[in-house]
Amino acid sequence: MRVCHLTSVHPYQDTRIYVKECSTLVGAGYETHLVANDAPNEVIEEIHLHSVPKIKQNRLLRMTKTVWHVYQQALAIQADIYHFHDPELIPLGLLLLNQGKKVIYDIHEDVPRDILSKYWIPKIWRRMISWPVEKLENFAAKRFTAIVAATPFICDRFLKLGCFAVNVNNYPLLDELSLTNTSWEQKEAVVCYVGSITETRGIFEMIEAIGKTDNCLLLGGKFAYPDQQKKAVSMTGWANVKELGWLGRKEVAQTLAKSMAGLVLLHPTVSLLDSLPVKMFEYMCAGIPVIASNFPLWKKIIESNQCGICVDPQNPQAIATAIQWVINHPHEAKQMGDNARQAIIETYNWEQESKVLLKLYKDISEQILTGL
Repeated sequence: MRVCHLTSVHPYQDTRIYVKECSTLVGAGYETHLVANDAPNEVIEEIHLHSVPKIKQNRLLRMTKTVWHVYQQALAIQADIYHFHDPELIPLGLLLLNQGKKVIYDIHEDVPRDILSKYWIPKIWRRMISWPVEKLENFAAKRFTAIVAATPFICDRFLKLGCFAVNVNNYPLLDELSLTNTSWEQKEAVVCYVGSITETRGIFEMIEAIGKTDNCLLLGGKFAYPDQQKKAVSMTGWANVKELGWLGRKEVAQTLAKSMAGLVLLHPTVSLLDSLPVKMFEYMCAGIPVIASNFPLWKKIIESNQCGICVDPQNPQAIATAIQWVINHPHEAKQMGDNARQAIIETYNWEQESKVLLKLYKDISEQILTGL
């Protein structure tokens, strides 16, 4: 059975798409293809990679020209099952569906609510854009073969519409980020943040908070917006920040191994309150405490597993107090980290989630073989 994953937005090495989903399908015996920006046109780890040109400067061109290139590649591959990952590919998915293909829409975010907090969209336009996008997404979702949702909240939304939807959480691989040869005593007096760097992900509060301590923030990732980067660098607390830039998976693991806690301080926007950020679970997987936003869903996970501290993400003093407590209480912090790792082993891991994905593919493959 030939399957093909499609993205016009994500890099081909994307953790959810390439490292988890495509690799899982290869392991289950599927001939697996991936079409993505700037991918090498070769086979790597048994995944057949197909490149489309990346357009960086113009979103409209990416949403038209790049999508057209993705569609042409998809047709050339002639897969049995297509699995796409970006809302701008919905028209492509409908075209493939009309050609008799099985089509899966993988929804990483609650797109209509996410639009309401997009920094680059003028506020006056956000609701006017969000409404038609939701209508289009709902219309198409009811017709696709299946919806794969990255959180229970998103899955429930589409189940209520009558879609065939399954929840495949973006939890970490069990062994990827755990460096067993690093002891707690070898850790430095540092905390870390790894991921996309934006205002709504708490960068300014993190910088102000670390500046209220004598400790260091290891900052891994890229600033999404140049003006926000300029503001961040000008802040007093920046002197306590070590900017690492974009990190590969090995470098992420090494950064977490040095750190005494991981920060995930997203702002309480409507699109983030019910999210399950992968970085939170990656910190847990690495066996370090989490200092996180006090959203009800996150508090339930963190407090029930006694693996971190929840704070108001827009209160730099509360964040600084939590950071200092972790640094000053290494024994208790280590126990939190051990609790976090155990929770990953028992519940929050990709090995469990992959079973849902494989069951979905098995069911769709049987439909194809029986002509349904």
